[in-house]
Amino acid sequence: MKPTEYRQMDDEQLELSLREMNKNLFHLRFQSATDRLETPSEFQKAKRDIARIRTIQKEREKGIRGQQKTRTEQQA
Repeated sequence: MKPTEYRQMDDEQLELSLREMNKNLFHLRFQSATDRLETPSEFQKAKRDIARIRTIQKEREKGIRGQQKTRTEQQA
């Protein structure tokens, strides 16, 4: 999923997605340990999605939300 799609979610949906991705990562690790992992790239994708969700959560905590300052705010 793209970061813009995650940013459109509310906090509860993000938390639910994070839990789901963590479960998915656990299952991928288990498959990797038992040599049943068909696509190793899924492991990397899951880790990236988790990082994206956590980044968006931190942005919301700090009130950043990825917004850039306008020219008048930068000059002041």
